[in-house]
Amino acid sequence: MASSNSIPSRVLCVDGDLAGESSTASRRIRAIVDALREHGVEVIESLSYEDGLANLVSDTAIHCLLLDWSLGANDEGSHAAATDLLRKLRKRNEAMPVFLMADRKALSGPMTVEVASLADEFIWTLEDSPAFIARRVEAALDRYFDGLLPPFARALVNYNRDAEYSWAAPGHQGGVAFTKSPIGRLFHDAYGETLFRTDMGIERGALGSLLSHSGPIGESEQYAARVFGSDRSYSVLNGTSASNRTIMSACIGEQQIALCDRNCHKSIEQGLAITGGIPVFLQAGRNRYGVIGPIHPDQMTPAAIAAKIAANPLAAQAKSQRAVYSVVTNCTYDGMCYDAKSAEALLGQSVDRIHFDEAWYGYARFNPMYRDRYAMRGAASSHADDGPTVYATHSTHKLLAALSQTSFIHVRDGRGAIDHGRFNEAYGAQASTSPLYALIASNEVAAAMMAGPSGEALTQDVIDEAIACRQAVAQVQRELAAKGEWFFTPWNAPEVTDPATGVRYAFADAPADLLAHEPSCWVLHPGESWHGFDALPDGWCLLDPIKFAVVAPGMQADGQLAEQGIPCDLVTAYLGQHGIVPSRTTAHMVLFLFSMGVTKGKWGTLINALLDFKRDYDANKPLAEVLPRVLAAAPARYAGMGLKDLGDQMWAELRAGRMGHWEAEAYAQLPKPVCTPRVAFQALMAGEVELVPLNEMANRVVTVGVIPYPPGIPIVMPGENIGPADGAWISYLRVLQHWAEAFPGFAKEVEGTIEKDGVYSVYCLKS
Repeated sequence: MASSNSIPSRVLCVDGDLAGESSTASRRIRAIVDALREHGVEVIESLSYEDGLANLVSDTAIHCLLLDWSLGANDEGSHAAATDLLRKLRKRNEAMPVFLMADRKALSGPMTVEVASLADEFIWTLEDSPAFIARRVEAALDRYFDGLLPPFARALVNYNRDAEYSWAAPGHQGGVAFTKSPIGRLFHDAYGETLFRTDMGIERGALGSLLSHSGPIGESEQYAARVFGSDRSYSVLNGTSASNRTIMSACIGEQQIALCDRNCHKSIEQGLAITGGIPVFLQAGRNRYGVIGPIHPDQMTPAAIAAKIAANPLAAQAKSQRAVYSVVTNCTYDGMCYDAKSAEALLGQSVDRIHFDEAWYGYARFNPMYRDRYAMRGAASSHADDGPTVYATHSTHKLLAALSQTSFIHVRDGRGAIDHGRFNEAYGAQASTSPLYALIASNEVAAAMMAGPSGEALTQDVIDEAIACRQAVAQVQRELAAKGEWFFTPWNAPEVTDPATGVRYAFADAPADLLAHEPSCWVLHPGESWHGFDALPDGWCLLDPIKFAVVAPGMQADGQLAEQGIPCDLVTAYLGQHGIVPSRTTAHMVLFLFSMGVTKGKWGTLINALLDFKRDYDANKPLAEVLPRVLAAAPARYAGMGLKDLGDQMWAELRAGRMGHWEAEAYAQLPKPVCTPRVAFQALMAGEVELVPLNEMANRVVTVGVIPYPPGIPIVMPGENIGPADGAWISYLRVLQHWAEAFPGFAKEVEGTIEKDGVYSVYCLKS
């Protein structure tokens, strides 16, 4: 990053007189532009409001706008265009300095109050000198840059500008060490000097301390709290896994009950191993495509929670029969967004600390599409003191714009609040004493990008692009279906209703503005078969439009497989061969995540690739042509096969092996807990375990979580009995093991297992 006095300043000047040469107005605006350029300011020239707006939308490196109010016909129509430009700018950037330029004599009619409020200053081009006007613009640029950088980023900029000599860690000393060897020099030049100059040890008091939350780092966390609506926010540099473990360490003691979403990340399992908590699980539903849905609200009532605790064989060991903590995954990886306000009210009757794991959902606060569906709703001060303490964890690197590893913990204090000093001990146990300051800055900048109107503008852009892609796929599918051909279908409601008019549209034909701004178009309504979660109350769950899944043909409405179908593992392999990497693949769906980095060109290429797959699949193109990497991985197995040949074999195995059936059975029930995850983990670390192959695993107690990907949810947790040889969990693993053997290169990842010679083994307690 650069200091404010070294950032290249860019000004957009929208003035039709820039094209002229002889008129007084042309000479005067040209003199103003020349004066700015003499002082090193880059000026972009635009002759119309339309071109000016296009520049502002496409170039966020513009720092100031000079706008001629009398451009064009200088009439009501041109003034309306200028007003529209200013409105659209302010929706994206409320701080950019705007100078409205006019000649008093040429001014037609009074400016409105709205226009006056959208602009910052006025320039009467024929009165003040060009040099004076240029100085006014430069002063506004300085103020803009000073206000643009949030606290820590500003401190880091200033530190880098001071160019100190350090005699402390790190040893590369601002990157100098790298320049002393050929490989080091390549590394240094690849990343640039600024990264290394801003990588320093904790001796730099001017930057504050991550562990004591002091100085600019503390100010940065306070800034993030204001942006995200929390009482306190903590910057975390080793992912939301560490954020989740921090919260659990602070909230749960040995032999205390924790209400845990079974649809949980592995870090929740790790938090249980650290704390010694007794998990009582809330189970989510599952549809015919294997999508894990939300927990039904009936499971969150006090009576249901009390019954779950009473039925848990480990709960009798608990210090109290009241849970001290609850965690819910919101939104899920597949895009299931809870009515978080209602979920909090339900859970708050039984527990004082509620944690929403929103790793994939840090943007929700900033767009009205998600109103009431996230943890940090409204202002922190607007919530009642007698409500539960609420935590949210955000992976700012996932769908916001921070660097990898960055995360935030947000806290809204209420009942059961944990004071900062106590919480910080848990935080320090998960943090490094040698943080990379570039990560802190990127976390803060990701928050700053969401502040003010830019947050809604940025998130709306993502929603708009995702909807455009969904509708394009739906239109292609409909066109091909009319010809009797197959194609992929977007996973969303096939029809939507405009609540204002009652008009019902096919999804492909619905007004894009309706889909982009009306949450009811994305709610899982009862009785709609597309989502497969019919028992849910209306409004309880919303499908996040930016988590875009396509469904391949083959799964029938009754949950049975058709005789013919397209296995999505093959689709993903094909896309990968063409440089397209989906987020996740199940047997019947491929998931793509839209973010601020997705463009029309990117999703247009995706649709082209899906069409290419259809063409090559229907033509049964040889694997040697379309999937050479697959063929190279197992040439004897795939020799002479075409794309459809392999797809037909895969589909036949899905039907014969009943993978979907056993997956559903494995997630429909909970194994019997024999000991807590902590006891199981300690046995593993002490070596009091044995590695047991699948064919000998019946009724053994596992000491690791067994987590097939997809869906990435544990079928068995540490301390649970894996059940009989013909039970759901071993049967599901047996099917996955056979799949890996039958189709080399397409094995499912099963975390917690150790594969050797095609056999899965799992660490279990010694018998």
